[in-house]
Order: sequence, then C-alpha cells, then structure tokens
Amino acid sequence: MENHDNNLAENENSGTNETEETLPSSSSSITDHEEADPKPDDDVAAATTAEAEPPSPKKDDEEAEEEKKEETAASPASPPPSLENVSEEIDQFLVTLKQKNDENAAEKMDFEIPGFFERYSDLVEKKIAKYDAKGKAKWGEVAEEDSWLLETANRISKLIMLMKDHHHVEPEEKEIDGGNGNGKDSLVNRVTSIHQRVMSYLEEDFRFLMEECRIPTELDPGGNNNNNNDTKGKQQQQVPSSEQEEVKDQEGEIDESFPGYSDETIASLSKIAGEMISGGYESECCQVYIISRRNAFEEVHKKLGLERISIDDMVLKVQWETLAGNMIPAWINTLKQCAAVYFPGERKLAEAVFASCPSVAAGLFGSLSRGVVIQLLNFAEGAAMTKRAAEKLFKLLDMYETLREIIPKVNGLFPEESVEELKTEMNIAKSRLGEAAISIFCDLENQIKQETARTAVPGGAVHPLTRYIMNYLSVAGDYKETLEQVFKDHSKIERADSTSRPHNENDGVPEKQASSPFAAQVLRVMDLLDSSLEGKARLYKDVAQNNFFMMNNGRYILQKIKGSSEMSQVMGDTWIRKKSSELRTYHKNYQRETWNRVLACLNPEGLNVNGKVQKPVLKERFKSFNSLFDEIHRTQSSWVVKDEQLQSELRVSISGVVVPAYRAFIGRFAQIFDPGRQTEKYIKYQPEDIETYIDELFDGKPHQSIARRRT
Repeated sequence: MENHDNNLAENENSGTNETEETLPSSSSSITDHEEADPKPDDDVAAATTAEAEPPSPKKDDEEAEEEKKEETAASPASPPPSLENVSEEIDQFLVTLKQKNDENAAEKMDFEIPGFFERYSDLVEKKIAKYDAKGKAKWGEVAEEDSWLLETANRISKLIMLMKDHHHVEPEEKEIDGGNGNGKDSLVNRVTSIHQRVMSYLEEDFRFLMEECRIPTELDPGGNNNNNNDTKGKQQQQVPSSEQEEVKDQEGEIDESFPGYSDETIASLSKIAGEMISGGYESECCQVYIISRRNAFEEVHKKLGLERISIDDMVLKVQWETLAGNMIPAWINTLKQCAAVYFPGERKLAEAVFASCPSVAAGLFGSLSRGVVIQLLNFAEGAAMTKRAAEKLFKLLDMYETLREIIPKVNGLFPEESVEELKTEMNIAKSRLGEAAISIFCDLENQIKQETARTAVPGGAVHPLTRYIMNYLSVAGDYKETLEQVFKDHSKIERADSTSRPHNENDGVPEKQASSPFAAQVLRVMDLLDSSLEGKARLYKDVAQNNFFMMNNGRYILQKIKGSSEMSQVMGDTWIRKKSSELRTYHKNYQRETWNRVLACLNPEGLNVNGKVQKPVLKERFKSFNSLFDEIHRTQSSWVVKDEQLQSELRVSISGVVVPAYRAFIGRFAQIFDPGRQTEKYIKYQPEDIETYIDELFDGKPHQSIARRRT
C-alpha cells in the first residue's frame, strides 16, 4: 500500500492526468471517474489494473522504481488542466453528489475530497492574484469576467457547505495527514479564504452599481419658492396635489427614471445580491444597499430644498423666515412626493434587487423608509417647538394637513410590521402641530388685550388692530375645517390664557355653531375686538368722530366676515344681522351729530314775524350755515374711509339730506337780499357747489378752506 501511494504522489508531480490518479478507490466514493474526466483507454486500463492488483509485497523498491520509470516513459505528457476544465469537474461532482443524496435522502452520503478541489483552489487563487496585481475591470466592462465571478461565488459556496456538512475523515487520510486529521480543515480554510476574496469583489461591484449607475432623477422642487406671505391657495399650487389623477400623472413622469436604475443594472444587482446572500454575506450586501439608498434620499431631500437639521437647531438657530419661506414648503413637498412616488419606487427597487429573498427586501425597505419618515417627523416636531408667534399658525396648519393626508395611506406604503409604529409616530407629530396651532390661535386674545395705544387713529380710520385681526381670521377661514378638527381634538387642553372674560355661547349664536370649540374661540376674539374698539373710540373728543370710527371699523369687520364663506358660517347669520344693525346705528348717530346742526340753519322756523321775513335773522342763518359747512368740509375731508362702497354710501346719504334742504331754503329766501354784493356775501354756495364739496369728504386729503378758495 505504501509503494502504491508513493507511485500516485510521483505521478502527480510528473504532469500526468492528476484527476485520474488522485481519485480515491474507496468504495465510499461516489465519483464516477470515467464520466468526470474521460481519458485514453491505456491510461484507464493502467489505473484499473492498479486498483484491481495491488503491488506484491515481494517486489523490492528497485523493481517498483523501474516500473514507474517505464510507465512514465510510455505515457505521453498531458497538458495542465485549465480552470474551465476543473470547474466542469467540480460541477459534475456536485451534480452527482446531489443525485446520490436525493436517492438516499434518509441519511447523508459520505465522500472523500477529490484531488481536483486542490487544483481548483490553485487556479482560482492565481486568477485572483492577477486581479489584485492589475486591477479588476468594473462590472459591465467584460461580461465574461462578470459571469465567471458569479459562477465562482456560487460554486465555492456549494463547496464550503459540502465540506462542512458531509465529509468524514477516513483512517487512510489520517495517515497522510500525519495522524492529526487536519486535511479537511486546511482545505476548508483555504477555500473559505478564496470565497471571501471573491465575495469582496462582488461587494465592490454591488457598491459600484448602486452608487455610480443611478440615472439622475428629475425632481419637482415646487415647494421651495413660497414666501412668508403666501396664502394657502398659492402653496397648494406649488406642492403636488393629493388628487388621485394628479398623483398618477406624477408617478408616470418620475417612474421612468426612478428609482434611478436601468433594467439591466437591476438584473445585475439582483444576481450579485442573490449570490452574496446564499454565500453567507447577507449583512455586507445589505449594508452596502442601505447606505447607498440613504445617500440617495439625502440627495432627494437636497434637490427638494430640505436640509438635514436637528430639532435644537430649528428651535434655537434657524430664523422663522427661513423655515417658512423655504424649509417648510420643501418639507411638505418632500413628504408628499415620498408618499406618492419615492416610497412605492423604493419598495419596488428592494423587491427587484432582492427578488431571491423577499424577507430581506421587506426588512431593508422597512428600515430605510422608517429612517426617512422619522427624519421628516423630527422636522415637524421641531417646527411645533419653535417660539409661538401668530405668523407661524398657517405654516404649521399646512404641515398638519399634510400629515393628515398621508397617515391614511400608511397601510399601503410600508411593510405590515412597521405600519402601526409609523402611524403612531405620525399621529404624535400631527398632535404636536395641532397643539401649537391652538396655542397660537388662542393667543389672539392676548394680542388684543395688550394693544393699549392711547392715541386715536387719525381721521377715524380703520384701526391697525382691526385690520390685523380680521385679515388673520379671513385667512383662518381657509383652514376652517382643519381648525375645527384641531380644536375638537384638543378641546380639553387648557389654554395658557385663563383670564378671558366669560362668554355666553348662546348669545345670538345658533346652537350648532356654539357647540364648535373653534367657533366659540372666534366669537371670544370678536367680542374682545369690539370691546377694544369701543375703548379706542372714546379717545375722540368729537362724538360724531367717535361714531364714525366705530362705523368705519365695524364696516371693515363685517365685510371681511361676509367676504369669507367659511367665516360667515362660523359667525352665523344672526351675528351678521346684529352687526349690520349696529352699523346703521353708528351711521345715524354720526349723521345726527354732524349734519343735524347744518340742517338746523336751514330751518325756516323763526324767520317770519307777522308775515314778514326778519332779514337780520336770515343773514345770521346763512352766515352760520356757511361757517359750519366750511368747518365740516375742512375737518371731514381728512377723515378716512377706505371702503369705496361705504364712502359712496355716506356721501350719497349726506347729499340726499343736505342738498334738497339747501336748495329749498335758497329758493324761498334768496330774493330777500339785494342783488349784487349783498347776495354774494350771504349766499356763498349754490346747491351744486354743496354737492361737489360733499363729494370731497372722507378721502383722507385735507382741503383748503372753501372760503379761502373762493376769495
């Protein structure tokens, strides 16, 4: 036996067919030698003879050596086996072993490691050494090399599994290994090292395809251009619509390039991922994938104008103008596009790349999407934590509405195992935005109370506080449904301002509206505004101007409410009728305090005594009328009515009372005066002049005295 083994070893070194001569002859081997590596009949016969007739113990060493030389001289030199040939031998060996295992499924088949395992390792190591020395071509540059790498990874993975699970060391092998039984372990370690090198190349190819083969994605950075004064309508035009048809159109436009890989690249990624996972390199493959896709999402956020920012920086460092003008619109746009396009696309990508392992695809997509969502929700919470200010309300409500729109879609966007967690996180962020919105809206009460100006507004004009509050409420009307939901959801939250005066919710307010926490809050604001205006009206010493101021501001309030269908619904018809009645009262009071004095001058009573006109009294009446009208014109032409309709109504109502009375008075008493200078002295105005001068009232432009203009 010893001589025979020596002959086999020497034949290996002599360049003869190594596959044939190193195959063991044990009955436990299932390798069909002739099928795996057919050789000339002479060689086969020689091998068969060697197996059938073991060397006679009578032969001495010299005879064995001589016989060996003769066999070597008689055999022609065989070419060294190629990597392709040895690979085929291994593949055939694996197929044959699988068939035997399938036939004997009840127990594992033992086998001895063929010699061509070692030769295969030599040849693969040699090729890897060339890669290390010269550099491997990038994936896709040499198709044959790509295929070889995948095939090699697959083959070696099977070999490692085979050697670890099936092989049992035989006694003969223990002798060969010096009695320590380390032959298998040594080969396993060597093949494992080769496997690691092959997988490292696949990992680099996977990274290359993930990072460098993405197609530049066309993005819609629509939300970036909003400025701080945009209305809700303008914002909605610049962010993707939630309507199903528009979402479909948007998906169609972006899907062509998103998630940014060609079909060919995705196919290659899938092959590499499959081999890495089946070969035990799942974590390395997943790490490359998740890092690449996170980088891709960061790129998406930047293109959409959303910078990564911590909550602390949002609260302490970033100016609100920057948040409102750029970052919040970008956040809204990003979240909507993620829900409509990027998350569905990302899910498709993961499922395509990891088609061989759906559980891995689901896990990666879940991890990636959760990270993106949490980042977006952190931004929302940071915005809610910024210092409360009235101008922030509508941007926060925009964010609230975006989350409200997205949350119902969560079930179809994310893996089942992460849906409930993400829903909870989203609802928490939405709730905090709602709480911030309520706090800001309720703070309108404090803003009204803190307005303590002690100087009357010139010209009885609409007070800046009135304009601010009513414009604020007008815009709030655009968010009526959202504010009603927010107030309803958070109606039990204690407001910071606990000093608001009691409000009777049923005072002129329909029960349906009084039951709405939002409507009740608006009514409190309106009552406070009315009280504040009443106090500011008392700053005018002129009673007429006091009523004029209340009429002017009341008209502005009423027009703003009626101009918003939403706020009209909140305030109700009863409130509107009550307000209209108040305005008529202010109008009558103003007209009585101002123009009744003028009309008193045109009263004919007291001018006739015993059927004769008292000329001195008549002269005094005309003088009083001229002086009073001149004073009213001079004063009230500087009074301000910006509402053109109210301005016109006032002028018409005044002319309708004063001009007819003046025309009648002149017609009755003008002939009393001597023609010429006396008439000109007392009758300074014709009825047409009075009408012209009345039309100069309330335009905020002080006019020169009429008397001076006429001289």
